[in-house]
Amino acid sequence: MSAEIGAHLLIVDDDERIRGLLQKFLMRNGYMASIARDAAQARRLLKGLAFDLIVLDVMMPGEDGLSLCSAIRQDQNTPVLLLTARGEAGDRISGLEAGADDYLAKPFEPKELLLRINAILRRMPKPVEEPELPQILHMGPIRYDLERAEMWHGATLVRLTATEAALMRIFTSEPNRPISRTELVALLNRDKSGVDQVQERAVDVQITRLRRKIEVSPKEPRYLQTVRGAGYMLAPD
Repeated sequence: MSAEIGAHLLIVDDDERIRGLLQKFLMRNGYMASIARDAAQARRLLKGLAFDLIVLDVMMPGEDGLSLCSAIRQDQNTPVLLLTARGEAGDRISGLEAGADDYLAKPFEPKELLLRINAILRRMPKPVEEPELPQILHMGPIRYDLERAEMWHGATLVRLTATEAALMRIFTSEPNRPISRTELVALLNRDKSGVDQVQERAVDVQITRLRRKIEVSPKEPRYLQTVRGAGYMLAPD
């Protein structure tokens, strides 16, 4: 019954005693747990924090749990476990129709709540990790060190002008994505590394100069490509 490491739960219940007991119980079982006394306070917390699961009481003064659950479902996939003193089939169906992942009638055993929370979290898809970019990009005999922002040809450091260095930072931050002249101008002019103000007509000149340092055959570029109608793209090996 171990908790998902680092999982952060939000407990929404108007009963102060229940809120406190659930918070202490879940924290003893390895969860982080925040509490809200009503839907309004829960909404404020949800604006600023990301939760892995919400334990939500249905019967609350003001906005009830079903309404809040429906609102959460409009823009979030955070799983919701509803708690209620009513156990009729119609209420369970209403909860599921509102987007709840599970439904537990009061009174309940805390261990059953823990089992249901663990089961819901195990069913949730794991976040897909973005693949890390390599620290060295290779372009034939040329290699570019992203961390040091240095270009090398074998053992020889290739000298880059401020504008060429800025272009390499732009292209290597998003390899294989075409970048238009307009976007390049905006990014170059935003650069704080001593690059003079660049006009769109000057981009082609800078690209030509950079190709001479990258390409084996600058007139037939393999790595710093022109993408028709889209701009320029760096395509490393």
